[in-house]
Amino acid sequence: MNIIHVNQVRKQYQNHLALNDVSFDIEKGSIFGLLGPNGAGKTTFIRILTMITAPDSGYILFNNEKLDSHNIADIGYLPEERGLYKKMKVGEQALYLARLKGLDRDTAMTELKKWFIKFDITSWWDKKVEELSKGMAQKIQFITTIIHHPKVLIFDEPFSGFDPVNASILKQEIINQRNNGATIVFSTHNMESVEELCDSIVLINNANIVLDGKVKDIKQRFGTSLYNFDIEMFDDYNQNIVEEMKHKVDDCLIKDGHLSGKISLDKYLGESYSNVSDKHLKAETTNMIVNDLIKIGNIVTFNEVLPTMNDIFIKTVTANKEEK
Repeated sequence: MNIIHVNQVRKQYQNHLALNDVSFDIEKGSIFGLLGPNGAGKTTFIRILTMITAPDSGYILFNNEKLDSHNIADIGYLPEERGLYKKMKVGEQALYLARLKGLDRDTAMTELKKWFIKFDITSWWDKKVEELSKGMAQKIQFITTIIHHPKVLIFDEPFSGFDPVNASILKQEIINQRNNGATIVFSTHNMESVEELCDSIVLINNANIVLDGKVKDIKQRFGTSLYNFDIEMFDDYNQNIVEEMKHKVDDCLIKDGHLSGKISLDKYLGESYSNVSDKHLKAETTNMIVNDLIKIGNIVTFNEVLPTMNDIFIKTVTANKEEK
């Protein structure tokens, strides 16, 4: 079930086209990656979703109803540019922002105390915001973003300013929010985080969607048909079979009774099969390889070498740029 449906949304600022009739869906209870290079249109979409601005044409459905002002209460937004008032005390400001989200004072105090204890920042309650480090201020804004338990949470570069330990803590809290029923819209340039957290993504470049889908499906789509393998060879393995296999293997290594390397399906099948894209052919070929490998010994590992989301991002954006 989709919580957000984006249909042919278009937005232009004078001579700059920010979004060009984009359409996509965000599944309820998922972590959705909103990706793209700087200036691609991501921030414009977030501004439309949070009703800071309106599309020139097209529309967004929120829970199967046209997005309206009453939906704002169901959205929590952590922008990339932080907006805490530096001269206010931390606790005073957190309480103020929680009240703006619709919480009464007692509920807000109870929720804030719980989160301040969880993030180990209770000692900062009476300090001024200007005394906080960037990472500490980020924790305060994260708390005030989720404090009212919104249905949709938008995080724009949420790990900026965090050391690895605190980034890991925040990642787990984002997962916890998803597990508790929230839908996460996650915008970042950190593709490792995308790979670790996101269920699906949309990649926008020059106002257009150039890639979308589930992360696991996209990685398969960009697969290289290259497989890593490691075989624990039999004591009485057939040397002729090993020699034949070595001609089909890249980075071939025989060490401590193990044969390892990389097998390209294209190379294995021969030059006439320069692009193994057919799923049935791919399955048949991998089965043939496995049958050959088990004649040599016990298979320890056999797995496809898939590109990273960083590789896919660069390849897709570069290709799109060359088409312009």
